[in-house]
Amino acid sequence: MKIDDIARLANVSKSAVSLALNGKPGVGPETRDKILKIAQDTGYVQRSQVHAQQVYRTNRFLRLVALTNSGIVLDEFEKQPFFTELIRHIEDQCSSNGYSLLFSSIQGDLLAEEIQRLATDVEASGLILLGTNLTREQVALVSGQIANLVVLDTCHESVSADFVVMNNFMGGYQAARHLIELGHRRIGYVQSKSRMHNFDSRRKGFDAALEEFGLTLAPEHAFTILPTVVSSQEEFLQGWSGLRGDRPTALFCECDYMAISVIKSAHELGIRVPDELSVIGFDDIAEAEVITPELTTIHVEKETIAALAVERLIRLTEQEGRNLHLKTLVDTSLVVRKSTKALE
Repeated sequence: MKIDDIARLANVSKSAVSLALNGKPGVGPETRDKILKIAQDTGYVQRSQVHAQQVYRTNRFLRLVALTNSGIVLDEFEKQPFFTELIRHIEDQCSSNGYSLLFSSIQGDLLAEEIQRLATDVEASGLILLGTNLTREQVALVSGQIANLVVLDTCHESVSADFVVMNNFMGGYQAARHLIELGHRRIGYVQSKSRMHNFDSRRKGFDAALEEFGLTLAPEHAFTILPTVVSSQEEFLQGWSGLRGDRPTALFCECDYMAISVIKSAHELGIRVPDELSVIGFDDIAEAEVITPELTTIHVEKETIAALAVERLIRLTEQEGRNLHLKTLVDTSLVVRKSTKALE
């Protein structure tokens, strides 16, 4: 394969091919991309080509896409604390690797149509999919059309795709064990109205810890509230007020927003946290340190998740490791603050 052949295939001049392969200005980004792709596909190799690819890579983009709905990931998802921190870390990782990050959000009912459009996207060389509330079928649809794909914040074991996700089972287990070690035996569970893989895994970890210590969750001690509201919620107020007999001395909430809502609800009910009720959350968002009392929670390594996702996606764009899909689990850790207390 010679420069003449590449020029013919790309329908450009030999000088344009030379400029592109040597990383010099004077060639538009689309033309440069076309030339380098032909050179790569046909096995053309020259010393200057390595330099050209390095120069060109600094102008490449990765795309972050979120599927929005009325449950977990809202239309303004980038303003939600957990996602704000995660996105910032993804942007930092992209920048440190010479990439820029493009933002997109897709309405749930337009997924198939929008993914077809993104499959022909010439701006971004790879896609990070925020899969928080995606079903197995939705992830499979995307992975079938996007070659360079990493899915964040969920994991469907039967889908052939790359995933990076927090260890939700461990987090639920750590939360329950912390409360048990503080002496609590009547431990309640506050779950989200909107269900997703992450929440279900947290519940399994929670149940495993209780079972290990010979405990069970009383059905009447399970409360269901909205996951994206930080004010007190009527569902919890009514559920708690309607309890007969012994009430829980501690509650595990599936996310920090719900824990903050529960603390505010407890205040309205005249319940002192943590003196009369211990509360623990999940995610360790910034607000966990400004609520009174400061929230004990499960810390999610958002920076590590972002780094692993970007690193993996870049490897895929460089044609490395495409024959092997990785499902990466990042462990959580317990952060003890002031909303939990030993039972007296």
